[in-house]
Amino acid sequence: MEDHIDKLLAKLGTGWWQILHFLTLSFASGTLAVHSLAGVYVAPRIKYECRLPPDTKERSYFINNGSIDSCNYFVLYENGTQNEAPCTEWDFDNSTFTNTITSEFGLTCQRDYLRATYQSMYMIGVLVGSPINGILADRYGRKTMFTGSAVLYAILAIVSCWLPGLPLLLVFRFLLGTLHTSVLKTGYILAMEIANPRIRTIVGVTLFAPWSLGTMAWGGLAYLMRSWRSLLTVGSLPCLLLLPPLLFLDESPRWLLVRGKHTHACEVLKKAARWNKVTLPPDFDVMRFDERYAEQVPKTKDQATDLDWKTIIKNCAKGILILLRTPRLRLATLVMVLDYFVLGMVYFGITLSGGNLNFDIFSYMVLIGLAGFPSYTVLYPAVSYFGRRLPIAISYTVTGIVLLIQPFLPSGNQWLVISLVLTGKVAISAAFQGCNLYATELFPTEVRTSGVGTSFMLSRVGSAIAPFITDYLGVIYPWAPSVVFGLASVSAGLATLRLWETRWISLPDTIPQLESTNFLPLKKNTNQITDDQECTAESMVKL
Repeated sequence: MEDHIDKLLAKLGTGWWQILHFLTLSFASGTLAVHSLAGVYVAPRIKYECRLPPDTKERSYFINNGSIDSCNYFVLYENGTQNEAPCTEWDFDNSTFTNTITSEFGLTCQRDYLRATYQSMYMIGVLVGSPINGILADRYGRKTMFTGSAVLYAILAIVSCWLPGLPLLLVFRFLLGTLHTSVLKTGYILAMEIANPRIRTIVGVTLFAPWSLGTMAWGGLAYLMRSWRSLLTVGSLPCLLLLPPLLFLDESPRWLLVRGKHTHACEVLKKAARWNKVTLPPDFDVMRFDERYAEQVPKTKDQATDLDWKTIIKNCAKGILILLRTPRLRLATLVMVLDYFVLGMVYFGITLSGGNLNFDIFSYMVLIGLAGFPSYTVLYPAVSYFGRRLPIAISYTVTGIVLLIQPFLPSGNQWLVISLVLTGKVAISAAFQGCNLYATELFPTEVRTSGVGTSFMLSRVGSAIAPFITDYLGVIYPWAPSVVFGLASVSAGLATLRLWETRWISLPDTIPQLESTNFLPLKKNTNQITDDQECTAESMVKL
């Protein structure tokens, strides 16, 4: 059946219907960059001095290993005795930022870990939300999850900018993270499932290009606005621009057909044909689910009833176990889990390490965003001519090599260090885009969102770890983050070579189809459909 769905999409071509979806889903990825990378400007590590209480007679410092520790002070009494006491207030250096979460909530000394927690809390939300989103999107549809999550994300993003306390702020960071996957990954899968097979590769590679634009804009906006509340508010407003196009989006016809909703799928395809000015066969409107072909359609229950949290969690666990049921599906799951874990850790580790490189943090963020664009330029021809597996493995390997070289560079050669870091950023961005495309093609439709969502969930484990590696391990051993990220990248590249190639392979719709496919490259015209082919119930399922 999956081959014929591709033929139907090829028949529709690429017109205004797909373009509206692509632009909306692509723009959504750019709006997420602000809160995903908020910690760089909102909760940075900044210089501070202990503010002595008014009853202290003389200002002194507690000496620790030859360095001044502004976390403690000595109280000198009139009788000559003195006691050491912990600082409770600090004077922060406001030369770069006028106001940050670090300074407003005193995230220093014993509370310093909360800076990294602020960044990681978003990623932990993604970690929790990914499997739940995967189950719900496979059950209730791609459009439903995407549109609902986009609306909630816009509301929570703006409200979170003006919360009074740190605990509530961290809760909202977590909630934003849980919605992140629904907006980003479910939107990506929707785009891939409606794309004409002829352009599926370029859509898969370039759909997230606005993420790089959002990263660059985030650096420029932070340079102009140095107060964290105003900065986050202005950065969140573009989320509102995403809301009007949501009214015109449609559900994935592929998902509708797999779920047995043939009537709804027919309506969506006819709307797409009108928008694209394509004439469908005369008897297209008679397409219905026919019991004669029921055994050839995946049997999935369409439960419209509300689920409680226990059922959702149970279904999430069941969905993850399904991903380990058969040999090929198990291999795809394990390798993609490793790949995405490394992607999240290295991608965000490089992005968040600007402060440790003694480089202008605003310029660094713009350069990091700019470094994403060469990855789109290089990756598209690579995956088009050489397939998915080899270019992704090479991207990982290049990332690993340049990061492993960095600790051996002579000190003082800052631009050489930055050049290698940016090269690593280009390579890991290419691997990220390649894995987004590759994972979508590896998993069958009935578990595609679950598979991609679970893999993406592990990327957020890596992303949550990255701030602690750069902020704490990097302070003690400056060379350690590069070595950790480099070795992880090389390992992921080697693991990717264990997978099969999906170039010119129709997207599988069921697990049995995945396990029975020979994975031999199809000819370019396989996914084409002739003008006189009829879209009837029989033709829908006979393949």
